[in-house]
Amino acid sequence: MPTTDQHAKLWDLIKDTRYGMLTHRHGDGQLHSHPLTTQSKNLEEGGTLYFFIPRDGEIARHVASDPMVNVSYANTDKDSYVSVAGQAALVEDQARKEALFNTMSKAWFPQGPTDPNLGLLAVRIVEAEYWDVTDSKMVQLMKMAASAVTGNPPKQMAEHEKVRGG
Repeated sequence: MPTTDQHAKLWDLIKDTRYGMLTHRHGDGQLHSHPLTTQSKNLEEGGTLYFFIPRDGEIARHVASDPMVNVSYANTDKDSYVSVAGQAALVEDQARKEALFNTMSKAWFPQGPTDPNLGLLAVRIVEAEYWDVTDSKMVQLMKMAASAVTGNPPKQMAEHEKVRGG
């Protein structure tokens, strides 16, 4: 069972990354990815992330038949990377849509939070994994240079943790 600290660390790595790449499976087995903006304001108990998607779109069609998805985040400025394996579902929650809707969402859904094509995709985290590099770029380069000389792979390049969902 994840700890509050683990969820806090996971959210800390996700919250400043503007887009996540949501990967889902088509009926023929092919994997497809789409950039989506995480609408969540925090990582709720139970570990659920929220995204707005078109109800009549590809993602909605495919997660209805195969709800297993992955959302990956890469914040290269902070050298942090997150991979979330989860279970996706369209949920009916008008109050949540209204609470999460913002100006950027209006570009895609011009009728606002009551837009009939506005779908709320909930991704319940089953497991997440993250890599958070805390060393400066200079220290990272020195570790890699030492590894090149010694022939041993660099060690402790990042904090790496697996977190189970709620």
